[in-house]
Parts: sequence; C-alpha cells; structure tokens
Amino acid sequence: MSASGGTKAIVAALAANLAIAAAKFVAFLFSGSSSMLAESVHSLADSGNQGLLLLGGKKAQREATPQHPFGYGRERYIYAFLVSIVLFSVGGMFAIYEGYEKIHDPHPIEAWYWPVGVLVFAIIAESFSFRTAIKESNLIRGGLTWTQFVRRAKAPELPVVLLEDLGALVGLVLALGGVGLALLTGDGVWDGIGTLCIGVLLIAIAIVLAAETKSLLLGESAGTEEVKRIEAAVVDGETVTRLIHMRTLHLGPEELLVAAKIAVQHDDSAAEVANAINAAEARIRAAVPIARVIYLEPDVYDERKPEPARTDLAKTPDDTDS
Repeated sequence: MSASGGTKAIVAALAANLAIAAAKFVAFLFSGSSSMLAESVHSLADSGNQGLLLLGGKKAQREATPQHPFGYGRERYIYAFLVSIVLFSVGGMFAIYEGYEKIHDPHPIEAWYWPVGVLVFAIIAESFSFRTAIKESNLIRGGLTWTQFVRRAKAPELPVVLLEDLGALVGLVLALGGVGLALLTGDGVWDGIGTLCIGVLLIAIAIVLAAETKSLLLGESAGTEEVKRIEAAVVDGETVTRLIHMRTLHLGPEELLVAAKIAVQHDDSAAEVANAINAAEARIRAAVPIARVIYLEPDVYDERKPEPARTDLAKTPDDTDS
C-alpha cells in the first residue's frame, strides 16, 4: 500500500473532521440537540484517530535497533488498533449515553436552522474526505471488492479512513433524520433515537476495525499472489531444485519476512550452495520487493521424509481473521 496515498487520505479526513467538529459544537450550543453533541464528539474522536494514524506512521519509520532487530513497522498496526478503541469508547459509548439521556428527558430543539445547516455542511465536507479515500484506495485496490480490500490490506490507514468516513456519512444522515423528525413532531425523543443509532453504528465499525487490526498485530502471511511469485522465484531448476517448505510474515505493511528450506544438489560445494542462496534471494526480492528479510536454509530433498505443513497456502485470505 502506498504510504503517501494513505497519508493524503488521513490529512484530508483530519482537516474535514476538525472543521466539522467545531461547526457541530457551535450548533449544539445554539440548539441543544443531543445528536449535534454526539456528532461533535464523534468528529473530535475521528480527528484524534487521524492524529494517531499519522503518529503511528511516523514512529514506524524508525531504524531497527538491537532490541528491535526487525524494526518498528508494526507501530502502524498498534496505532490503528488504538483508533478502534477510541472510536468504540469516546464515539460509540458516549453517543449511546447521550441518546439514553435525551430519550429519558426529552426537550425540543431550539434554533433548528443551526443543526440542519451544520449537518448539510458536514455531509458535503465528509463527502470530499470520503472521495479522497476512495480515490487513493482505487490506485491499489485492483480487482478486489471493497470488502476484500478492507480484509486483505496489510497497511491499515486507508481501510481505517474508509470505514471512519463511511460511518461519519451514515451517522450524519441519522443525525439529520433524528433532528428532522424531532422538528416535525415536536418530540425531542426522536433526536435521542437518532443519537442512539449513531452510537450503535460507531460501535459496529469499531468492532470491525479491532478484528482486522488484531489479525495484523498477531502477524499475517503474505498474500496468495505474493506467495506464488516467491515460490516461482526460488526454484531455478539447476542450483535450487525444489522448495521444501516456506513461511512468510509481515513485519510491517511494507516489509515481509521470508523463511524457507530449499533443496540443492547433493554434490554441490559450500561455495556453490552459498551462491545458489544469494541468487535465490535476489530473485525473490525482484519478484516481491517488500521481501526485505530472507532466510534460506539449504537441504537435500528426500521424498521419504514428510514435508511440514505449508501454512502460507493452507487458507485463502478470505478464510483468515483479516
């Protein structure tokens, strides 16, 4: 995933959410709408989430150290997981609390033009942010459906921004519906119901994000197409005659570890085996540039010896947690 594309989408979402949060809070002060308060907290939480994603991207660029020899690429996964927690607690739970309070003690909306005007402005601003996220995602999505893209993406930023923007747009529509029904009926309970719906929506999105980023934190293998390219690159038929077994692991969104046992000719000298390994590593890096950490163990293939399970291809990405 393009880091620059993810950063562009994050910055666009951050700018939109800061402006929207300020406008919604002003509308709440003038109208007393609980939907406006819930939506202003939602936008403020989203702004903090974009800040977390930018911070994670910055920290992930640190050089490897003796204590962390494989670098800090997974910082991006950690901060994406924090985003899901913030969205669940600050966004979803607060909205449900506000909705309950408004239903329990309803009061009419004052100065209706403030919440309606701000919601229309927010829908327009969020639409531009969502459009940016879609545009950047389409550059790398290929033929995947949107569901597959969210599930298979190894870089968390664009899927997070996509789901946040989608949730924000749907939440704005719910808020507009709640405010509109409260104005038409004169019953503030509808405003509370709209706020409750926003809370349930945010919690659902937070759960999806948590599940996807948890899988990335646990460690995912390379995608099916990348595994096939690596397998094809390892064997040249002369110095490396067979791939006995292989494991892959994402150390970060753009860094892949490859560990494999390869079969070499039984009468090769140590120098010939070393040259074969170096050549195989070069072929792997050419086929999959993000394969930056490669460990190849030479062996003599014995058909009578059972091969270890090949977990890289045991499941398709659709069968895994992410």
